[in-house]
Amino acid sequence: MKHILIGHRGVPSAAPENTLSSFKMAEKIGVPWIECDVEVLGDGTVVLSHDATLDRCTDHTGLLADLKKSDLTTIDAGSWFGNEFNGERIPSLEDFIGYINTTRLSVNLEIKSCADTALTQMLIDGVIAQLKKQWEKDRPLLVSSFHHDVLMTLKKQMPDILVACLFEQQDTEQHWIKNMEQTEATIIHPKNEGLTQQQILAMKARGYKINVWTVNNLNRAKELYDWGVDGIFTDIPQHFPMYYHQ
Repeated sequence: MKHILIGHRGVPSAAPENTLSSFKMAEKIGVPWIECDVEVLGDGTVVLSHDATLDRCTDHTGLLADLKKSDLTTIDAGSWFGNEFNGERIPSLEDFIGYINTTRLSVNLEIKSCADTALTQMLIDGVIAQLKKQWEKDRPLLVSSFHHDVLMTLKKQMPDILVACLFEQQDTEQHWIKNMEQTEATIIHPKNEGLTQQQILAMKARGYKINVWTVNNLNRAKELYDWGVDGIFTDIPQHFPMYYHQ
């Protein structure tokens, strides 16, 4: 079985997460898949960010929802990580796809859930519009979310898109089956902590592909692969042997 290695937010142990520098590093070391998170600004611009605020990963504070696209040029998203990344910007989804289209990278796009329904719908609409405008149809794309209603909304408008359900806890089998069926997902993304071989076998018995997040121990990664998982999200793809980079 082919094992998939996914750079979680790029290579966040060596470059600021969810930035073009992080994704370029993933490309350079030969990581086949990258994962990124998308949020939305107040003017509807979709950007790459795990958080709804600027506080953790930039030199600014405040809500993304209070910003517009032109504000991005004033925000440093790299210096918090290291001086060599001074001036790094928060990428828009448009800029990100423009870069991806020049590479051989495959992408897992994680859609966050916003503070209110209107913002969440704005995010979904923005993602759909940008994908339809820019995404190369033959390039592998997987869209995931912890918020399974977001995936259901997405599937209604893009029925052919591949989606995956993220799970924060080790839920009961009945819970994840229900959510997988409701979203028409064929891929499940369970949390690494507490995940057992029995749970993996139950998921595989249903025919689901399994990508586990976030695994930063190579012995644990090997164990999970041996148990039959398809993919691993990791913050340290540069430390995985090259045979995972195929």
